[in-house]
Amino acid sequence: MRLSIVGTGHVGLVTGACFSEMGNSVICVDIDKAKLSSFREGDIPFHEPGLEDLVKKNVEAGRLTFSGDLVSAVNGAEVVFIAVGTPSSESGRADLSCVLSVARSIGQTLRHPLVISLKSTVPVGTADEVREVIQLELEARGADIEYDVVSNPEFLREGSAVKDFMYPDRIVVGANSPRSERVMEELYDAFAKKQERIQFVGIRDAEMIKYAANAMLATKISFMNEIALICDEFDIDVENVRRGIGSDSRIGPSFIYPGCGYGGSCFPKDVRAMIHMAQQAGIADNIFEAVERRNDKQQQVMVDKVLMHFDGDINGRKFALWGLAFKPETDDIRGAPAIAIARELSQMGAEVIAFDPQAMGPAREALAGFPITFVDDPYDATEGADALLVTTEWRQFKQPDFRRLSKQLKSSTIFDGRNIYHPERCVDYGLTYVGIGRSSSLYSALHSERP
Repeated sequence: MRLSIVGTGHVGLVTGACFSEMGNSVICVDIDKAKLSSFREGDIPFHEPGLEDLVKKNVEAGRLTFSGDLVSAVNGAEVVFIAVGTPSSESGRADLSCVLSVARSIGQTLRHPLVISLKSTVPVGTADEVREVIQLELEARGADIEYDVVSNPEFLREGSAVKDFMYPDRIVVGANSPRSERVMEELYDAFAKKQERIQFVGIRDAEMIKYAANAMLATKISFMNEIALICDEFDIDVENVRRGIGSDSRIGPSFIYPGCGYGGSCFPKDVRAMIHMAQQAGIADNIFEAVERRNDKQQQVMVDKVLMHFDGDINGRKFALWGLAFKPETDDIRGAPAIAIARELSQMGAEVIAFDPQAMGPAREALAGFPITFVDDPYDATEGADALLVTTEWRQFKQPDFRRLSKQLKSSTIFDGRNIYHPERCVDYGLTYVGIGRSSSLYSALHSERP
């Protein structure tokens, strides 16, 4: 099938690369000429495991090309995917200016029947707006051309986006015509051979499914973070609570890991969009506002624990920060708790030495103007530091050299913002451990008898 993907961000590029991998002919369209040139050479400006090799492979095979010519891309395709950004406006509503601009261009250039698929995360009713914009442009031209607008939300996790696309747990398509359903079913058939994964629903249903999914996951995280705060106050080990409730099949173990808050390009933006929609629906004091408040405050929890440990004064102290990306296996720092924590510590007069396996470049830009030092080795950060803060659960941080840390850290203290360490193990190596909701576990470690 001949496909065009408008927008070459994380979603658009993964979508284009994966469709081309299955044999489709794909054109990825963008207005950024420098970015297009980099893509043609196989240079990907963000970190996503497996994506660079996939792009190079399909560019060399001729199945994946990059262009700045939207007119040719639209009229050479059977399906056009709109995968441009939809950042939050001040009100919390998603900014649809780029989506509607693409729709307008499609209406001005369309010359043959086409399926237009919305990949961007958009509010309920956006497909109707896109259809109206295209129709107005066609009428202005005096053209009568058949087209369909469908909603096909993405469910890609940064760090495993290629795997998620190639082996999806569900493929949601919101469509209102048999023709568009047939086209989308043919396109996705190769991804759903072993099990029926394609769900055809109403267009507005599909738009809501995407927001509801992300809001639910964000809610689980904020819920567990609040449980962790209660655990700290009542001398309860939140890890035991997490395992206890996670073994309930109605709850499950995913997204109930307490920490220093969620981030990324999706959860914060989509929760704000849900707040906006709930307010439009007349729902006062909606749950999404509570989810957002807890996440905003959760980033402060780490700073509060540091202040408490150092008697409220960290001016002149030095802190090692392991992790800058909002999650492992990505270089995305949008909404990353580590960035907010680094800024606040430095504003309080502390020196911050930071390391991340992938996100150093973006972090340098985000923290420009702050007295943050970046190092190429995690143990260079901890050398002579008063304490270590772990804010991203990269694999290489999970089994560090505790002996070395106990010698390097002046106060021999680890603030574990992702609960990746066993408190008793840290204590065995002479380290002080401060986690999220783990005060009782630390107490047990300090007072248990050792052989």
